[in-house]
Amino acid sequence: MSVPGGEAAAGPDTEGLAIDGPAPRASGGDLRDEAERHLRALVGDEGARLRDDQWAAIDALVTGHRRALVVQRTGWGKSAVYFVATALLRHPSGGAGSGPTVIISPLLALMRNQIAAAERAGIRAVTINSTNPEAWRETYAAIGRGQVDVLLVSPERLNNPDFRDLVLPDLAAGAGLVVVDEAHCISDWGHDFRPDYRRIRTLLAELPEGIPVLATTATANARVTADVAEQLSVSGERTLTDVLVLRGSLDRESLHLGVVALPSQAARLAWLAEHLGSLPGSGIVYCLTVAATQLVADHLRAHGLDVVAYSGQTEQTERLAAEDDLLNNRVKALVATSALGMGFDKPDLGFVVHLGAPPSPIAYYQQVGRAGRGLATATVVLLPGREDREVWDYFGSLAFPPARDVRQALQVLADNGAPMSTAEMETYVPLQRKRLEAMLKVLDVDGAVRRVRGGWESTDRPWDYDDDRYARVAQTRTAEQEAMLAYVSSDRCRLQYLREALDDPAAEPCGRCDNCGGLALDQVADPEAVAEAGSRLGRPGVTVDPRRMWPAAMANLGVGLRGRIPADEQAQSGRAVARLTDLGWGQQLRELFAGPDGEVPVPLRHALADVLGAWALAPDQRPDGIVGIDSVRRPLLVGHLVDGMARFTGLPVLTSLAVTGDQPPGAGATNSAQRLAAVSRRYTLVDPEVVRDRRVLLLDDQVVLGWTLTVAARILRKAGAVTVHPLVLATPT
Repeated sequence: MSVPGGEAAAGPDTEGLAIDGPAPRASGGDLRDEAERHLRALVGDEGARLRDDQWAAIDALVTGHRRALVVQRTGWGKSAVYFVATALLRHPSGGAGSGPTVIISPLLALMRNQIAAAERAGIRAVTINSTNPEAWRETYAAIGRGQVDVLLVSPERLNNPDFRDLVLPDLAAGAGLVVVDEAHCISDWGHDFRPDYRRIRTLLAELPEGIPVLATTATANARVTADVAEQLSVSGERTLTDVLVLRGSLDRESLHLGVVALPSQAARLAWLAEHLGSLPGSGIVYCLTVAATQLVADHLRAHGLDVVAYSGQTEQTERLAAEDDLLNNRVKALVATSALGMGFDKPDLGFVVHLGAPPSPIAYYQQVGRAGRGLATATVVLLPGREDREVWDYFGSLAFPPARDVRQALQVLADNGAPMSTAEMETYVPLQRKRLEAMLKVLDVDGAVRRVRGGWESTDRPWDYDDDRYARVAQTRTAEQEAMLAYVSSDRCRLQYLREALDDPAAEPCGRCDNCGGLALDQVADPEAVAEAGSRLGRPGVTVDPRRMWPAAMANLGVGLRGRIPADEQAQSGRAVARLTDLGWGQQLRELFAGPDGEVPVPLRHALADVLGAWALAPDQRPDGIVGIDSVRRPLLVGHLVDGMARFTGLPVLTSLAVTGDQPPGAGATNSAQRLAAVSRRYTLVDPEVVRDRRVLLLDDQVVLGWTLTVAARILRKAGAVTVHPLVLATPT
C-alpha cells in the first residue's frame, strides 16, 4: 500500500511505516540502514522505512539494551520493532549474535500471524502453547542448538511447573530480547487484565542485567501506561528513568464511526440483516454473549449472508477454519465474541459492527481497531442495547473475590499441607471453578501460593487483602461503563471521544464519523423486517443437557458420589424456554427472576406450549406424568407452572420432590461441588411408588448449575421411573 509522502509499507501490523518528522541521528545511520534492510525483507516492500519512534525503540533495545514501552495505535508497526530488533541482535554485522527473542503473547491467533511474518524475513520462529505439546521437546532442543530466533509463549506457560522450573531459567538467562505483547494485560486497571500476565513482573525482575525488554500495546490510557512502565522498571521506582516510553497518536484515519440507536432487539437484528451486505468487504460482527453469536449468525444466514459464529466455545479446528475463511474473504463476517480480538490481523478488514456495547471505550477502541489497517476506508457501527448493562454486571460479578473467600482458600491450603487440585479446593471454597482459578493465579503472583505438580500449595508467606486497590479497580470499571454509555449518546466526534478516553493529547475531531458528518447511517429498520426478526427472537426452546459426571472429591463434603453417573440414574435431554442471556426471551426471563414471586406470565405460558409442541419425542419416550420440584424461594411460580402444565397437557401430577433438608434456597450455587452437596440432602420424593414404570416430565423454574435436576432425576430413576425429561423456564447460558 502507498502512504503519504510516497513511502510504502505492507504486512501485518506494519502499515504506514513512512518516516514522520526529522531525519535520523547521524550516529545511528549505519545501524538504521541495516535495520531498514531487515524491515524491507519483513514487509516485502523496497520502499518501506522506519518511523522515528520505531527507530528510537529499536536503537534503545539494540544499542542501549534498555527497557521500552511502546503505546501506539493498531497498525502502527509494533511487531516490526521487535522483529527488526531481533534480526539486529541475532545477526549483527561482524560479530557474534545474542540469544533468541522470547515473545510473551496472549493468543494463538497472534502467534500464528507473527510466525508467518517472521518467516518472510528469514527469522526462525516457533511457539510453545497448549495445542502443540508433542513439539515441545524438539523445540527446546532446537533452542539449545541455536536454531531458533524467536520463541513465542503464552503467559499461562510461564507458570507451568515443568516449564517454569526446568526451561524458563536457562531461557531467560540466555535471551537476547524479551517482548511482552498486549502489555495492557499486565495492569489490573486495563480493560483486559489477565492474572497470568502479572507474573511477568517477576520474570522481568529476575532477568540478568543487560537483557533488553520491550512491551507493546495499542490500548492503554495514561494510568495503565504508568502502571505497566513501573512494572517494567528495573528499580521499580515511579521515576521510570530506566524505561523509555514511546506514546503516539491514536488516530485511525481509515475509520468511520457511527452509532445506530434502535428501540428493540428485533429492530437491531433487522437493521443488521438489511445493511450488512452493503458494508465494504468482509468484517466482524461482535456480540456480548455466546448465545447471541449463534442466534445472530442463524438469522443472517437465513437472509442469504455467509457468516459463521465464533466464540471461546467453538472447537479449535472450527475456529482456525473460520479465521482462515475471513482472512481469505470466503465469508462476509464472523459473528464473534471478544474471543476474536487481540492478535487477529487482517489488513483489509472492511468493517466492525457491535451488536451490544463493550463495557468501556478503551475495550471498544481495541476491538474496532481490527478494521481498516490496510484500507483507506472502513466502517464501524455500534448498535447498543438496553440489556448491555446487565451483561456488564454479570461479567463484573466475576471480579476478584471478597476477602473472606480468599482467606478461606489460603487457610484450606495451609491446613492441608499437601498440593490440592482446583477441583478438590472447590469442595471447601465457595467459588466457581474459573473464578477460583483466577484468584489462585493472582495469589501465585503475589507469592502466597505456588502452582506445583498436583495442583496448588501454600507458601506460608504473609499476604494482605488490598481492599482499597480492589475497590478502586471496581470504581474504575463503573466509570468506564458510564463513559461507554456517554459515547453512545454523545454528539461530539466519535473518534475524538475514544482517543480522549485513552488520554491521547492530540485528540481532535476526525471529520469522518456520523457526528462529524462523514458517515450517514439509516437510523430506522424496515417494519416488516423487524416483525420477522421479532418472530425469530420469539421462538422459544433450548436444550438442557443432562450431567454425566459427579464433581471430584465430593467425599470431602460427606457426599458419597463420584465418577460417572450411571445411565439408569441420569435424566434424559430436557428443554428450557430460553437462556437468561438470550437476545429474545432472555429479557423477560431476567425481569421475571428479578421480581417478586408470582404466576407464570402469559407470554411465557404460550412459550412453554410452543416448546412442548416442538419437542419431538418418540412415542415410547413421551411423558405420562408430571413431577414438580418444590421451591422455597418461588413457591407460587413453580406451583403455577406444575398446575398449568397439567391442565395444558392433560397429564396427571404424580407427586413432588419436597424440600425436607435444612439447606437454604440457593445454597452452594457458587460452584458445582458445594451446590451438589446442598441439593443432595435437600429433597425427598413424597410418594415414590407412583413414579414406578412412569415416564416423568420434571418441572422446575430455572437451572443454576444443573445439580438440582441431576439429583431429582437420580431420585426418580432409583424409585423406578423409566425416563425423566426436565422442563424449565430458563438456563443461565
